[in-house]
Amino acid sequence: TPLLSAVAGPDTTSRGDGPHSGNPHVRESVKRGDAQVVAWVSENEGGGRGFGFTGGHNHRNWANDDFRKLALNAIVWIAKGDVPESGVPSKTPTPEEMKANLDKK
Repeated sequence: TPLLSAVAGPDTTSRGDGPHSGNPHVRESVKRGDAQVVAWVSENEGGGRGFGFTGGHNHRNWANDDFRKLALNAIVWIAKGDVPESGVPSKTPTPEEMKANLDKK
């Protein structure tokens, strides 16, 4: 079930084709300005729940309050807890906290 969609910016198709890019159908959809599903949920007949989203590629995203809220809300929903109306609160990490567990490349 789609949970969150957004219209991708023009920089989305700026990189060349490769193993994780270059789908011509997606490129055309982005060019048309179609909303792209970026987060989704599922619940199976046995009550098991799942969540997926496309934002986990960049560590710096975790500094974004809304990004963290989406992930935290999903974790609570998967655990069948009550998601607060305004979402699960969390403290914005400092730059030092963001760097604390970042592996050197």
